[in-house]
Amino acid sequence: MKRQKRDRLERAHSQGFKAGIGGRSKEFCPYQNNDIKSEWLGGWRDAMEARNDGLFQR
Repeated sequence: MKRQKRDRLERAHSQGFKAGIGGRSKEFCPYQNNDIKSEWLGGWRDAMEARNDGLFQR
């Protein structure tokens, strides 16, 4: 996989995580491309899991 594509996916995951920590709904995902959207949602799910485990508080 090219570095450029990997960076884009990593950035989407990071943005999804930040949105999840901030308490945003997964409906606010800004991506339409399925691969990138999947990464964003993966980050969002990781954030929800971290919040439920008590690692982050709002």
